[in-house]
Amino acid sequence: LPISLSLNNVSFLEQLEELEKMFQEDHYPDNEKRREIAAVVGVTPQRIMVWFQNRRAKWRKLEKLSVKGNKKYPTSSA
Repeated sequence: LPISLSLNNVSFLEQLEELEKMFQEDHYPDNEKRREIAAVVGVTPQRIMVWFQNRRAKWRKLEKLSVKGNKKYPTSSA
């Protein structure tokens, strides 16, 4: 593998880590926040918007799965 590719992968993982951190803070960043994130990560605000849309979809899917999983083990509501 060329060295540039490995360096690229490292920065990609750093970008991903940064995006995940932002997602934990806020699932719906506004336009201004998306522009800030884009500047930090080094991509366009449009790419940030799409990433957040996809990440929310993944999050909802995981939420649904965890809810289904919890029904097997009902917990007392008291």
